[in-house]
Amino acid sequence: MSNDLVGVWEVALSDGVHRIEFEHGTTTGKRVVCIDGKEVLRRDWMFKLVGKETFYVGNSETKATINIDAVSGFAYEYTLEINGKSLKKYMENRSKMTSTWLLNLDGTDCRVVLEKDTMDIWSNGQKMETAGEFVEDGTETHFTLADHDCCIKAVSSGKRRDGIIHTLLVDGNEVAECTD
Repeated sequence: MSNDLVGVWEVALSDGVHRIEFEHGTTTGKRVVCIDGKEVLRRDWMFKLVGKETFYVGNSETKATINIDAVSGFAYEYTLEINGKSLKKYMENRSKMTSTWLLNLDGTDCRVVLEKDTMDIWSNGQKMETAGEFVEDGTETHFTLADHDCCIKAVSSGKRRDGIIHTLLVDGNEVAECTD
């Protein structure tokens, strides 16, 4: 790893948690972006040391931008934006828009993410085939993970502030939601 590494961010998206690394050579003007250890962008000999680099992360092609700002003299500040929001704002907003469950199925760790606005379900980077149905007290969205019957139940909490409660059932057993 080069000593030009100036920023490392962990970004939880529907298809998984991605590690973004940014190298900035302030003497050469080099800029390199790596996602999960793979180089996705490289610029050598950039005359301007400040500016921004935009790229896309994950299977969901989520837009990410690294802003390079001069703080003082030869010091720089690097900030990551996801979909135009600061990483902190994006993650706060995301926790309202998604539910995430971590579980172990037959010895394999699975990360299941529900996107509440679209009702898309992702598992370990793949968007799942689902079948939705209305039931007496809400909706059920069915999908299969490694030969296990899975279902996300959406039930009104009865309280406006809490809205809808989503529960993951695997083979009929409830799985606790995790906080990303």
